[in-house]
Amino acid sequence: MQIWKWTMAGALTILVGCGSSRVSTPTAKTGNQPDASPYLAAAEPDSPLPVGEARETVADKQDITLVGTIGGSVEPFVEGLAAFTIVDPKVPCCAPDEGCPTPWDYCCMQDQVEDNIATVKMVDAAGSPVAEDARTLLGVKELSTVVVQGTASRDEEGNLTVAATKVFVRPSE
Repeated sequence: MQIWKWTMAGALTILVGCGSSRVSTPTAKTGNQPDASPYLAAAEPDSPLPVGEARETVADKQDITLVGTIGGSVEPFVEGLAAFTIVDPKVPCCAPDEGCPTPWDYCCMQDQVEDNIATVKMVDAAGSPVAEDARTLLGVKELSTVVVQGTASRDEEGNLTVAATKVFVRPSE
């Protein structure tokens, strides 16, 4: 059942593109990270793989450290779970002058997203999904760049999902 849920979340993310609907996004904490989250890494892990490279080289059930930018659809967060999608940092999000109200959906670069996206789901010590909003748990928002550590899994279509135990949030520039 859980695999189906994550497969559907990944499939929906890929299918969603630019839209004209208004989306209300909760405000993530800025500056300070959430207090005492056991899922936040204190320091950035060494040598993270970009999402696109990981999709080409990482095997199922392999431990992985991955870097990406939160986005890929109008709503990259999964409601009720600490889960979200990330896109390879090499894929540029839409610029403000391109008229896209949600630059994190990559509507101007949608053709590049499919091969450069992964789903991240935070899991507890028992491997169960964390039932808390990732924005609150990790202090992230759309276009936050994160480095995640966890175990990779693949579905039949080759989509990449990471069951993450730690996340490092890169400071905004």
